[in-house]
Amino acid sequence: MSTIAIDAMGGDYAPRAIVEGVGQWLTSGTQDVRLLLVGDETQVGEELRRVGVRDDPRVSVVHAPEVVRMEDSPATAIRTKRKSSINVAVDLVKSGSAQAVFSAGNTGAMVASTVLKLRALPGVERPGIATVFPSPHGRFLLLDAGSTVDCKPVHLVQYAVMGDVYARHILGYADPRVGLLNVGDEGVKGNDLVKETYKRLSQVPGINFIGNVEGHDLFGGEVDVVVCDGFVGNVVLKTCESLAGALSKILRENLSKNWFRKAGYVLSRGAYTELRQVCDHAEFGGAPLLGINGICIIGHGSSSPKAVRNGIRVAGEFVQHQVNRHIVERIKALGVENGANRNGA
Repeated sequence: MSTIAIDAMGGDYAPRAIVEGVGQWLTSGTQDVRLLLVGDETQVGEELRRVGVRDDPRVSVVHAPEVVRMEDSPATAIRTKRKSSINVAVDLVKSGSAQAVFSAGNTGAMVASTVLKLRALPGVERPGIATVFPSPHGRFLLLDAGSTVDCKPVHLVQYAVMGDVYARHILGYADPRVGLLNVGDEGVKGNDLVKETYKRLSQVPGINFIGNVEGHDLFGGEVDVVVCDGFVGNVVLKTCESLAGALSKILRENLSKNWFRKAGYVLSRGAYTELRQVCDHAEFGGAPLLGINGICIIGHGSSSPKAVRNGIRVAGEFVQHQVNRHIVERIKALGVENGANRNGA
């Protein structure tokens, strides 16, 4: 049985939405996961009773008297709020009491705490946040989505390897197509970072590197793993989230302008429902921080109970498929460990 530590106080709607998501998971019939809810024991206990799972033997409460707020400085919060729900949850993984941690709280603090306490996997230089995006032809993975904004070529090469492993074992792709996000598809395009990374990825065996991909290629179904630095990746992520919200609002406004359009909406309601499901980030649960010597799933700050339930699912799949072991083996086998490039790149 695997054990997952959950930051019950992290997120815009914590602890209510977090505990409701836990309740959904517990009532889904899953028996092989134990959950440790970390937070104020009084608040969390009240929410568990409200949801009706306070006495479920698969859930326990671990008291943490402090909370890292969304507006807190990550570095300061990790140092000064040692008993915060984020720190205590990560400590449970560090001690071996849990195999994975999920938090919808302050992303910077979550990354800082896991990097400081758990360290990187053997051979990995920098961890990367991997975010799953929907496309008309399935799903694709983008990393880094904001963990490391100043990258070296070795970091991007390792992101490609880690993304390849995740796509194989979690997304189910037999031979994932890996692309490097750039401003053009030619190998001579882009800044020094992506040009050098292009050269190196072209020489890595065992990776289905298809070359550079541009922004308009992301949702075309031609790439399964998109590699970029954390600055670019976070801009892509936030832009896509904003665009999805804007398009949804525009669509609602235009469909309600007259009764002809309202009637058309009623007739097409099933298609719109499916579209919302495909674009709903709650379906994906959370983004794994790949490369950490432990399992860390980062949820969206506005995570709903559904998102929390799916975040627990993702953490369980990560444990079940032993993704970290496969990452370490692939990094070593392909010769892209940290320190393998003596030129400092």
